[in-house]
Amino acid sequence: MRITRGSELTACWDAGRRRRTPHLDLAWRHSSLGHARLGLIVPRHQSSAARRNRLRRRLREILRRDVLRKLQSVDLVIRAKRSAYTASVAVLRAELTGVVETLT
Repeated sequence: MRITRGSELTACWDAGRRRRTPHLDLAWRHSSLGHARLGLIVPRHQSSAARRNRLRRRLREILRRDVLRKLQSVDLVIRAKRSAYTASVAVLRAELTGVVETLT
């Protein structure tokens, strides 16, 4: 249920609809596969690998617990901004669930 190919990420980013939050950029488009797929982009932003992996794990856990059940058949790409590294889990959760509620 992941978007893994760069071409699929780019297609979703270019052709999909977008929404920005203080810590995340999101793009989504309808998927004909019948289920939701997620793509996660965590840029370096001059952070260590440990910080990037921590942020990636936090976002994946939020997506798994709170977001995936609410998604219909869409391709969703999430790109973390520099400010996401310092954001709390509660703030990231509120942003993601708020945006997903407007998608469905």
